[in-house]
Amino acid sequence: MGRTAPFHFESAPELPGADHVSKYLFGGIRNLASRLWHFEIEGRDNVPEHGPAIIAPNHLSFCDSVFVPAALPRRVWAIGKGEYMDSWKTKHLFPAMGMIPVDRSGGDAAQAALDTAASVLDSGHLFMVYPEGTRSRSGHLHKGRTGAARLALRCDAPIIPVGHVGTLEVQPPDTFTMRVRKPVTVRFGAPMWIHEYGDPQDPRTLRRFTDAVMFEVAQLSEQKYVDRYASKDDTPAAVSVANVDGTSNAKGVDRAEHVRITPRRPSVVGSSAPSAPSRPAKISRPTGRPSELSADGPVETSTPPSMPLRESAKHHPRRSRAEAVRTTKE
Repeated sequence: MGRTAPFHFESAPELPGADHVSKYLFGGIRNLASRLWHFEIEGRDNVPEHGPAIIAPNHLSFCDSVFVPAALPRRVWAIGKGEYMDSWKTKHLFPAMGMIPVDRSGGDAAQAALDTAASVLDSGHLFMVYPEGTRSRSGHLHKGRTGAARLALRCDAPIIPVGHVGTLEVQPPDTFTMRVRKPVTVRFGAPMWIHEYGDPQDPRTLRRFTDAVMFEVAQLSEQKYVDRYASKDDTPAAVSVANVDGTSNAKGVDRAEHVRITPRRPSVVGSSAPSAPSRPAKISRPTGRPSELSADGPVETSTPPSMPLRESAKHHPRRSRAEAVRTTKE
């Protein structure tokens, strides 16, 4: 982009972060992104101008946390690993920008981070979380964890799937510097609501909805999907890859051999999204502090992420008149 896109900074002194610091740092990041890189933004209108939404991007490089916020039209808060609080270089700067540290060991520490994230959404702001839980070391898109879906249910907020291309070339894993003049594209998909994928109170809906979100992210990021959680042991040639059409490649695929996928909203997820998705009716929430919101649970399903169906898309064909008569005679 030749110029910086419009941006609205939302003041929130009651939430994590320092308004004065965040305003100038976010402004500096946005200006640098448009000047130092060939920065393109697609689907920016899919991000609501007001109200809560969960931003769910793929995660390949540290600089993902630079380019995705720079592409947003509004201020955003985000989850960050607790290890950032152990370094003098980041323990003051990142929280000042609105990072919410999370102890990835789970339990009450993870619950505290989710409670803070919920307060951001309940206040009508944007919150960003990487559904893979950590950076992909293989270059593939990995199975999503259900934390974002749990927040969407708890706060009645949509998830905005995000796919970016080019950040891995800007800053490869375990490198400190960022290479300038590289092309980077950030794509925002249409808002997705959990009520479109089944009964929000059914735990299986969390898995179904998460798989649907990951399918959209795969389309937007042009990545191959791997039906396993991301880990530090992943390598491009050591994983079993599932294509978006449901086929698989047990031998794994090199990053350079990825199939290019046209970013679009696939019909297999359900009927095409409305041009202006409406906020659903208020979803009844469980009372108290539900334990299932404390961390990503081991809820599984046999349905692969390439074939999640919305409830509105399910149908049962009627029998023809001739078939009914034949059945009666028999």
